[in-house]
Amino acid sequence: MTVPGIISGSSEVTSSPRERKIIVANTLPLQSKRDSETGKWSFSWDEDSLQLQLKDGFPPETEFLYVGSLNAHVEPNEQEAVSQTLLTGFNSVATFLPKDLQEMYYRGFCKHQLWPLFHYMLPMFPDHGDRFDRKLWQAYVSANKIFSDRVMEVINPEDDYVWIQDYHLMVLPTFLRKRFNRIKLGFFLHSPFPSSEIYRTLPVRDEILRGLLNCDLIGFHTFDYARHFLSCCSRMLGLDYQSKRGHIGLDYFGRTVFIKILPVGVHMGRLESVLNLPSAAAKIKEIQEEFKGKKLVLGIDDMDIFKGISLKLLAMESLFETYWHLRGKVVLVQIVNPARTSGKDVEEAKRETYVTAKRINERYGSVDYKPIVLIDRLVPRYEKSAYYAAADCCLVNAVRDGMNLVPYKYIVCRQGGSLVNDSSPRTSTLVVSEFIGCSPSLSGAIRVNPWDVDDVAQAVNSALKMSEAEKQLRHEKHYHYISTHDVGYWAKSFMQDLERACKDHYSKRCWGIGFGLGFRVLSLSPSFRKLSVEHIVPVYRKAQRRAIFLDYDGTLVPESSITQDPSAEVLSVLKALCEDNKNTVFIVSGRGPESLSEWLSPCENLGIAAEHGYFIRWNSKKEWETCYASTGTEWKAMVEPVMRSYMEATDGSSIEFKESALVWHHQDADPDFGSCQAKELLDHLESVLANEPVVVKRGQHIVEVKPQGVSKGLAAEKVIREMVERGEPPEMVICIGDDRSDEDMFEGMLSTVTNPELLIQPEVFACTVGRKPSKAKYFLDDVADVLKLLKGLGDSSSSLKTTSHTEVAFESII
Repeated sequence: MTVPGIISGSSEVTSSPRERKIIVANTLPLQSKRDSETGKWSFSWDEDSLQLQLKDGFPPETEFLYVGSLNAHVEPNEQEAVSQTLLTGFNSVATFLPKDLQEMYYRGFCKHQLWPLFHYMLPMFPDHGDRFDRKLWQAYVSANKIFSDRVMEVINPEDDYVWIQDYHLMVLPTFLRKRFNRIKLGFFLHSPFPSSEIYRTLPVRDEILRGLLNCDLIGFHTFDYARHFLSCCSRMLGLDYQSKRGHIGLDYFGRTVFIKILPVGVHMGRLESVLNLPSAAAKIKEIQEEFKGKKLVLGIDDMDIFKGISLKLLAMESLFETYWHLRGKVVLVQIVNPARTSGKDVEEAKRETYVTAKRINERYGSVDYKPIVLIDRLVPRYEKSAYYAAADCCLVNAVRDGMNLVPYKYIVCRQGGSLVNDSSPRTSTLVVSEFIGCSPSLSGAIRVNPWDVDDVAQAVNSALKMSEAEKQLRHEKHYHYISTHDVGYWAKSFMQDLERACKDHYSKRCWGIGFGLGFRVLSLSPSFRKLSVEHIVPVYRKAQRRAIFLDYDGTLVPESSITQDPSAEVLSVLKALCEDNKNTVFIVSGRGPESLSEWLSPCENLGIAAEHGYFIRWNSKKEWETCYASTGTEWKAMVEPVMRSYMEATDGSSIEFKESALVWHHQDADPDFGSCQAKELLDHLESVLANEPVVVKRGQHIVEVKPQGVSKGLAAEKVIREMVERGEPPEMVICIGDDRSDEDMFEGMLSTVTNPELLIQPEVFACTVGRKPSKAKYFLDDVADVLKLLKGLGDSSSSLKTTSHTEVAFESII
């Protein structure tokens, strides 16, 4: 997570001028106009567009390329000419969506399904929001595919950085990553990301999550939004995250997907230039004259159900009812921006707004005084700036909003040079909803729950009666943050983190796996490769002594198998390996000695290291032994009641009792609560067992307590040392496993065979099951692959034995 005010890395963007930034958004930062007489198109930059403003964070020579749709429909026969004009004159690539697709994609899926859901609105009834429509989803995917096609036409994948904006294009990363595995890809979500309880209701939840995870960096305005996204990844995809030197990262098939948390800022120059226009200065004077002697409270909101306009009016009604001395002295000017969407909900919100405003004006107004002034028209920017500058208090009462830059603009305009006498101190007061994205960054604002109208009324009263000194202090604090965290800072900070996230792209090997929207890239070390029978058999045949270590669950038997006893095929393969006198074969497992010895009894020469090596048996005729000094059972008496209390408090958890260990499992508990409880249990047990000869370890959905020095790695080391002491040092070591405990075995194996004291240099084949990051050098895809490899080795042993018998017979004949 990036701390506000600090940009990771150097203070300058290190991009070379040859590296383009490709900004992909639903709409291009352009204004389009068609001449009604000539029919010719003309285009100009939209100075208020975020995509255009973010250029301020980069050196002037940085090249930007924009990909998106125009805000006007262009006929198919005109599209080629328009495309050429846009590319040569504006470095822009237009995605011409067919009219019906545009309607279903934008008006349909984006605005009537994604947007309400991301703002916590569920379609509980057909007349209360639109239910999920598979056709609209298909339109969304088709539109994203068209965007990807346009990006692919212009991208230089080795140099360009692609930055995707907002929820309209959340599956676009999948299409781009599928075409270019090492593409440098960032995404920023400008809306809220809902909690997992809301998001999980979306039928295509996994496809969208996987789409975002195909990026290298994902940005959010607040930690709450990022936390909800991470929780969804944990609950729905089983992914864990961790913080590395202040940066949150998700491991996704060997790629680290980083999370960026930084709210977007405003364009200071644009606001100040508008404020300094003569028309703005004249309007400020007009407003001050109109509301002379009154306190002006300002609200500027879009007309939609989430902006809380009607709740704001109810709060003002409560203000006039409770604080009667403010009647006639306070005016709320509510500017209503045109609605971005249409529908019954918007019409109801508009009707309620007018009814409430009329009631308040009739009850508390007079001939020359209206407590509520509704401005429901397209208001020019200079006029809005004038209202910002003249307002004593700004009230933002949204019930849910991704960011909302109205408070930022208000602060900048209050600071502006033409609104007040330059010698007077600047002041401002803010009352903001705690449910909007900018709220955490405005520490001097009065935060309110918009649903509690009495609390909002009290907050407005507090703001209006605040002392000038306090208003000045709060204003200075806000202005300093806003002016140093403008849109340029936001863009530069995001791009620096994107560059850092992509720096290892070409140091790893990549494989594309999965179909359709489930596609993802597996990224692994270049030395990591699949272990083939053809590669290992020549070394196997040449070696005179071999040590073979095999995990059980997930290696010889699938994790998903209902019965955990070995199949006839497994037993056959193990017996073939054990019958070769050159082999020392061990099963190294976390399971107990009783079950392993029972299941594997047909393999008489098979060694078993049970409970991660606490118990070792060289073959079925030998007794179980342990080289670990007895630690007694006193520690178990201390651990069991602690674990039991956590088990009782955590639904779905359980305790596993082993001879050498106690294990608390939470794989069936709530993922977030189970993980939280595991951390608490780990801390609790470490403090309780501080002076005991045991270790407390946290693994995949477990917390385990076991004697010090017990691990699969040490068990394998013990076997190899004993082979050396017997005068039978291994010339070849094979080690195969699938989980975290097997990584200890791989690591221990490599350190053991390189130990100069042992005077051995065997060929080592450490192999993990599944393509994932590992300390092993090789991988096999699944249990079937493991058995295929072992069968190949067993067949090789049989052929060697046959060859040997033939040679002996031939010599006896001679």
